[in-house]
Amino acid sequence: MAETFYDGYFDGEGRARPACVGLVRQIEALGGEGLRALQGTAEVSLLNQGITFTVYADDRGTEKIMPFDILPRVVTAGEWERVERGMAQRLRALNRFLADIYSEQRILKDGVVPGELIVGSAQFCRPMWGIEPPGGVFVHVSGTDLIQDESGRFVVLEDNLRVPSGVSYLIENRRVMSRVMPDLMRRYRVQRVDHYPRLLLECLQAISRREEARVAVLTPGSYNSAYFEHSFLAAQMGVELVEGSDLVVDRERLFMKTTAGLEPVDVLYRRVDDSFLDPVVFRPDSLLGVPGLMHAYRAGHLVLANAPGTGVADDKATYAYVPEMIRYYLGEEPVLDQIPTYLCRDEEQRRYVIEHLEELVVKPTDGSGGYGVVVGPHASAAEREQLRSAILADPERFIAQPVQALSTLPTLVLEGRTARMASRHVDLRPFALFGPDERVDILPGGLTRVALEQGSLIVNSSQGGGSKDTWVLHGQAEAADA
Repeated sequence: MAETFYDGYFDGEGRARPACVGLVRQIEALGGEGLRALQGTAEVSLLNQGITFTVYADDRGTEKIMPFDILPRVVTAGEWERVERGMAQRLRALNRFLADIYSEQRILKDGVVPGELIVGSAQFCRPMWGIEPPGGVFVHVSGTDLIQDESGRFVVLEDNLRVPSGVSYLIENRRVMSRVMPDLMRRYRVQRVDHYPRLLLECLQAISRREEARVAVLTPGSYNSAYFEHSFLAAQMGVELVEGSDLVVDRERLFMKTTAGLEPVDVLYRRVDDSFLDPVVFRPDSLLGVPGLMHAYRAGHLVLANAPGTGVADDKATYAYVPEMIRYYLGEEPVLDQIPTYLCRDEEQRRYVIEHLEELVVKPTDGSGGYGVVVGPHASAAEREQLRSAILADPERFIAQPVQALSTLPTLVLEGRTARMASRHVDLRPFALFGPDERVDILPGGLTRVALEQGSLIVNSSQGGGSKDTWVLHGQAEAADA
């Protein structure tokens, strides 16, 4: 495993990076006790707002306040410009890919992507065959996981195209930081993120064929791990938060039950997995969805965001072919690099993976939230042997990648009434909205996720990771020493 990590605050000589000079001065001026006090203020604010997430890293499924660290990530305008271009390019290609595989399947017929990989995927949604979503948009909302390599360049780690979560924590983190470090934020000219709910609502309404389209947010209910986000976004957009039992389909239209009678719903921002959306089409035992929902969708009377079946495009095996999709559909070279990926379904690549398990990260192709990921260098011999057997028994379920040198950021470690800084590994999940005519709006920033345990590479909130605010700077703001 590589031992050289890019640090967001300090260069290899221990000097503060130009964009972080003012921030480091402020941190040093505060000292351990001052930082501890600010961290306490932030935690009280988050507690009062009830910002929670369910952690399934143990058997208890404990609901906790989202861990938050007050030392922000700083991204310069130049760095962000490349991220924006790369994410927009990637999202356009992935949307075209989805439109293609559920219709003509040109990319499969031309041999660019193996047909059996896509059609045989558990995420390939046969009921979507032949459906052209309103506006031709499959992926309305995406969250792309990025890391910084040893040189500091952002690289794509993973696409999240089904029901990406985390944007509410991003917005709330910023609100907290506006109280904790208001003067420093003003001097740094940090780009805003609080307009995301408005952008989301406008994006969803623009896709609908109806004027003044009525939007609702579909949640699995209050026991879902991301329920806070569902209720937060519905409230911020000024739309109804509904469960499946609140909805009914009648004559190919979706309606919401109200005390005044049935009210039509034109756009459903669904935070429910595909298999639970419609018991008539998917799982017949689902109590979370709406019978007939897919019928209304197929008839063109409803927008579902995101469209069912988008998971086939963020499958971890499909990820290996995204650069080829960009070349095929857009005729461009990828702006953002991604991680080399070994497909265990391929005999030669599988042999390499089996022989180098101690050097690789192995992931289930349809996994999310960090579950099922095995980091070879950190696994015991028994765990690697168990993994080897699992790969040989069902090779199509797994991919492998070299262990990545996730970049680090200083993070507060609390010690009684004081605090000290220590390096912790991080990634970044920016959020993008995809609208009519392939318009892409990318929120300037993202959810910086941090592995709170020393040496850990698992940043997922669902497994106990924390988060930081992400400061994307305006123009030449990065040159200011604040």
